[in-house]
Amino acid sequence: MKNFLTSFPNLILSLTLCIILSSCSSTGVKMSESSPWETIQFEDQSNALDIDFIDNKHGFLVGSNRLIMESKDGGKSWEKRSLDIPAEENFRLLDIDFKGSEGWLIGQPSLVMHTIDEGKNWTRLSLGKLPGQPFLVSTIDEGGAQLATTSAAIYVTSNSGETWEAKVADPSEQGGIRDLRRTSEGDYVSVSSLGNFFSTLDSESDTWIAHQRASSKRVQSIGFNPNGNLWMLSRGAEIRFNEDSNDYENWSKPIVPILNGYNYLDMGWDPEGNIWAGGGNGTLIVSKDDGKTWSSDPIASNLPTNFIKIQFLEKDGLDSPKGFILGERGYILKWNG
Repeated sequence: MKNFLTSFPNLILSLTLCIILSSCSSTGVKMSESSPWETIQFEDQSNALDIDFIDNKHGFLVGSNRLIMESKDGGKSWEKRSLDIPAEENFRLLDIDFKGSEGWLIGQPSLVMHTIDEGKNWTRLSLGKLPGQPFLVSTIDEGGAQLATTSAAIYVTSNSGETWEAKVADPSEQGGIRDLRRTSEGDYVSVSSLGNFFSTLDSESDTWIAHQRASSKRVQSIGFNPNGNLWMLSRGAEIRFNEDSNDYENWSKPIVPILNGYNYLDMGWDPEGNIWAGGGNGTLIVSKDDGKTWSSDPIASNLPTNFIKIQFLEKDGLDSPKGFILGERGYILKWNG
């Protein structure tokens, strides 16, 4: 009887753990035999934060500490460039976006620049007093762009940035954001600064709609898959998918492919439909069966970096898709799939 009473608490603990783990979909992660990625390491140790291409050969990369680099061979090699801004202004260049020869570049604090000649010359624009700092910019058409800020305000220009008109009536309920994405159709999704809820904005609307997160775990990042449905990365290395764009409260069970103490920071779908998820300490995993099973990438796992952004580019001007994974401390991966 005494032995039973001693082991009973352990039995209860084991049953509790089984119940908790059964609510998650967790699979063993093996190392892939090959990788579609090649490593590019820059001498500059600044963090790459965004990348875009004008055509198959010509592209730009931007990042922290005023980092801007240009490629003219499809991303195989990069050369450092400079912007006509005072040396004492140490901008964090966050986002760059081109449509044809016209492009926009934003940074923090309060930097917006515009080019109409494929980045040969950039014009710095005055923003005035906008709520928040620039966070995301999208080139819409000739002279037209949308600018989103860290307060979830969204502004639109149709005259190359001479004036900006508010698209969102009142972003105050957002309380700041930690992540924000936009589809090519103009729909937005954002994560609150604390990760305790997410919000959606339809392209035809001027009001954000807030939604509860899928669990008690704070949301790390959120975005759209190629079909326009949402995915969510939460603390605890949890991955979730939403398969109904009309029901943002309905999410899959959490998928936890690997527990190594690091969260996933971004996800992306390559042109073959494979799902990539990247995070801290060289964590890069791929699923070829819609998230059911996963494997680790052998190239990425050996790199001393955190993968913070996964980008696959398919747009006018590109004959074939391009893929890059941006890491910290001067590392990026180029997709050769």
